[in-house]
Amino acid sequence: MHGPNAAGKTSLLEAIVLLAWGRSHRTGAEGELVRWGQELARIEARVGRADATPEQRDTIEVALVRTASGGARKRIRVNGVARRAASLGGALRTVMFAPEDMLLVSGSPSLRREALDRLAAQRSPAYDRDLATYGRALQQRNGLLRLIREEQATRAELKFWDAQLLEAGAAVRSERHRLLAALAEPLAAAHAEIAPDEAATGRLAVNYSTNTPQQPGETVRDALARRLAETAEKEVWNGATLIGPHRDDLVFEMGGRALASFASRGQQRTAILAFKLAELDLLTALDGQPPLLLLDDVFSELDPDRRAHLVRRIAALPQAFVTTTTLQDIDPALRSMGTAWAVRTGHDGAALLERGS
Repeated sequence: MHGPNAAGKTSLLEAIVLLAWGRSHRTGAEGELVRWGQELARIEARVGRADATPEQRDTIEVALVRTASGGARKRIRVNGVARRAASLGGALRTVMFAPEDMLLVSGSPSLRREALDRLAAQRSPAYDRDLATYGRALQQRNGLLRLIREEQATRAELKFWDAQLLEAGAAVRSERHRLLAALAEPLAAAHAEIAPDEAATGRLAVNYSTNTPQQPGETVRDALARRLAETAEKEVWNGATLIGPHRDDLVFEMGGRALASFASRGQQRTAILAFKLAELDLLTALDGQPPLLLLDDVFSELDPDRRAHLVRRIAALPQAFVTTTTLQDIDPALRSMGTAWAVRTGHDGAALLERGS
């Protein structure tokens, strides 16, 4: 899909992401997903293998209804049956590569946590539920800590939310560790494929960084419980939970050194591209079915060699969606394989006005 900035290319990909993940990759404010001046947004897709009959394909529908407060109520259905967002992971698996991912190595820790969490949720629906439970417990616990600081509540009232936080937090962190272990070989292999000379000097890895390290003999839950006790006074003073998965980080390393501290912009982009290709491999390994790849205007960020590696991977996929402001930014070989759609802003929003090869 090609077109000028603000034509709606990202919005079209965002609609696919919403169907796949049950939420936007761009914003947590779902009211923003409903067009200005409208009360309802509805997206529907039929999902299945290329050789599947219509009866073998799933129909996924997401509807958003604007509320009086400016937010939105969300309804998700699969084949007409109401579903939760956490159960969508296996219906339409996707790998999203967007411009903001170019900050994955050196940007905010939240970017890296979100990238890992999205991948984990597609591998295990239970992970999304545990993450949501952890988020609710964290929010309630932080509110209670502020009340304790203001002497409007007592520490004894933390007991219930501590238990919720520990159980869900231990499940989240344990699955993150398992995922990074599974990602290790595909990541190193993708890096060696893209930049063999660079890979020969050091192995690319992603390691978990936490302020709650386990001591010998401790489980993940034990370590969280110990650190909660150790930071109890400081938490009340700050009115916030200071340890847990929401404070953890991922560190991209090459040859044992943190990339963020020494790598050039080109080396960082190589690591990020390797991470995305490893995502593809890991999700494909689940059942042999490659995920849907979404590339939002990232070719302009990559040099010719990296573009060529990405093109080869795209060529091996049954389907991918690629956006660009300039069609010439797309490799000629890739253009010859796919269908080019021109995206233009019309009276009723973004429209696909042309189709050509």
